[in-house]
Amino acid sequence: MSSKPPIVCLLGPTGTGKTAAAIAIAGRMAASVINFDSRQVYADFPLITAQPDAEEQAACPHLLYGFLATEEKMTAARFVELAVKKIEEVRAGGRLPILVGGTGLYLRSLLSGIAPIPEIPEEIRAQVLARVKKDGPQVMHAELVKTDPDYAAKIHPNDTQRNARAAEVFLATGKNMTWWHTESEHTPAPYDALKIGMKIRLDDLEPHLANRIGSMLSHGAIDESRAAYAKCSDRNAPGWTGIGCAELLGFLRDELSLEETRYRWVKNTRAYAKRQITWFNKETDIHWFTPGENDRIADLVETWLAERI
Repeated sequence: MSSKPPIVCLLGPTGTGKTAAAIAIAGRMAASVINFDSRQVYADFPLITAQPDAEEQAACPHLLYGFLATEEKMTAARFVELAVKKIEEVRAGGRLPILVGGTGLYLRSLLSGIAPIPEIPEEIRAQVLARVKKDGPQVMHAELVKTDPDYAAKIHPNDTQRNARAAEVFLATGKNMTWWHTESEHTPAPYDALKIGMKIRLDDLEPHLANRIGSMLSHGAIDESRAAYAKCSDRNAPGWTGIGCAELLGFLRDELSLEETRYRWVKNTRAYAKRQITWFNKETDIHWFTPGENDRIADLVETWLAERI
């Protein structure tokens, strides 16, 4: 039995029903959902990033969804700061915090401690940003494959923010991101976490992802991206680097046909889900379920909480 405050963490690849599982738990007890998906924080892309819809959000409080402007960036350090604040607010209200998402680095940073990366000198940051604008994030990703293959495997070649961050950290410290995340001294958050994962074969998940993307396109994803573009047309803005957003931006700029947009969106989403599966398979102390086993998941949470008393 732990004296640390309890939190539940629902994790796994995109499209595996984590939100539905969280709502099932909230149907048994007072609980609030806290997002730890790096893309679902953006206010302009609720449909494209598959944020919980109005009906789901009405089932219980949902926090840290859709609050960030497209031009703002989210980091693991900023997430930890926001998440700790929300966890304490939820606990103060007598509710159970349920963290839901698929950004493994954010959850690991919360539970195991954030990497104490020093402040990057402004001249190095400016140098890296100039390179990104000149050469593009793909060139920097190719370099990252050589200096930090493990971290390169976790991020998309088009992800301007993370590729630039990895480059500036390596230039400034001489250590790559994998070293900072695994070897440096971290201070973990003081929580007792029950980690619950959604387990599914990638080949079984892929058709669902393709159908979901088709539904998004049918239900306004293009209009959503067009409205976001009217507010922020900078293709290097952090919000535009996410999967789905990046492909639709190419469509809006007449660089991709609608069919090519759909194809790349599905392909890149599948690749992202594969990276998520690989990441979470390396995590420890996860109770695995198949998507849809929501009653069994809620049973486990109730039993776990009862044993802590």
